Amino acid sequence: MQTELSQQLGVEHAVFGFTPFPAVAAAISRAGGFGVLGAVRYTAPDELKRDLDWLEAHAEGRPYGLDVVMPAKKVEGVSEADVEAMIPEGHRQFVRETLARHGVPELPGGETSGWRITGWMEQVARTQLDVAFDYPIGLLANALGSPPADVVTRAHDRGVLVAALAGSARHAHKHKDAGIDIVVAQGYEAGGHTGEIATMVLTPEIVDAVAPLPVLAAGGIGSGQQMAAALALGAQGVWLGSVWLTTTEADLHSPALTRKLLAAGSGDTVRSRALTGKPARQLRTEWTDAWEDPDGPGTLPMPLQGLLVAEAVSRIQKYEVEPLLGTPVGQIVGRMTGERSVQAVFDDLTRGFEQAVDRINRIAGRSGK
Repeated sequence: MQTELSQQLGVEHAVFGFTPFPAVAAAISRAGGFGVLGAVRYTAPDELKRDLDWLEAHAEGRPYGLDVVMPAKKVEGVSEADVEAMIPEGHRQFVRETLARHGVPELPGGETSGWRITGWMEQVARTQLDVAFDYPIGLLANALGSPPADVVTRAHDRGVLVAALAGSARHAHKHKDAGIDIVVAQGYEAGGHTGEIATMVLTPEIVDAVAPLPVLAAGGIGSGQQMAAALALGAQGVWLGSVWLTTTEADLHSPALTRKLLAAGSGDTVRSRALTGKPARQLRTEWTDAWEDPDGPGTLPMPLQGLLVAEAVSRIQKYEVEPLLGTPVGQIVGRMTGERSVQAVFDDLTRGFEQAVDRINRIAGRSGK
């Protein structure tokens, strides 16, 4: 499953795997793909350094990258406390009432939220980059569009390619103008923040819009047949995220959440603003339903919503309150029916890819089989 881009980056398969877990990123790289560690959850530089040390030691010399959440526009003089102060009391009360209705306990005394969307703040992302550029990362990806121009230059000066996610051809044009090297066409089916255009439609639109830049297809892809389809649409690889959540190397810290993922069908996700304030595909739960209730206060814009629900999400996860328990995940969750290793995922991808290519070759009269 090689393309010009995979050969350029020195990987066997044109599979780029986004994950918040260092063990999964290392396993993806060892299996011949390109592991990309998500940095948004790291608020302390020493924590990111610790995990990059581990990743460097366990990737066996294979290439890997880092994904940050960095706004293209800089906001001066705004602290997290300043943003917290903008959250209306009515929204805080709604969170308290929703948790109380489901009997969610408080965090133990002295324990703080382990989940906060702070990586969106430029000063946090820049500290992550200060750490990451001390490592031989091969790719820097940004989930909030094109990173600031000086960051692109800084990466290029170190020989690091820069990728950015796009949900429309208009976004992709902006990435090309900003000097981005790789555009990730993220379709409606994907987990996390998505636009409204499906992968089948979006991928060829972006391929045409940014040619000759390489494009990775993302959203609703979890099999070798789907990867073959993405390459047929003009992509030079695929960007996979959700499929790694139920691998044996993943560390969700929640057997209940793993059970919910394995039991979910492709129709059991919803695009909701409940997590961050921007539309993000996730498991549909009573928590996401609560935020859609017309009698409720509605969600706040990013980043207010993420800060508002940070402690609530930590409490729900800590105590595994199943009706409220969810996670960002794409519609491919319907194919995630059993726990398996990252290597097993790659075995299925390569087998399915070969079958799809053989099928097309037979249709085209190019195979003797």
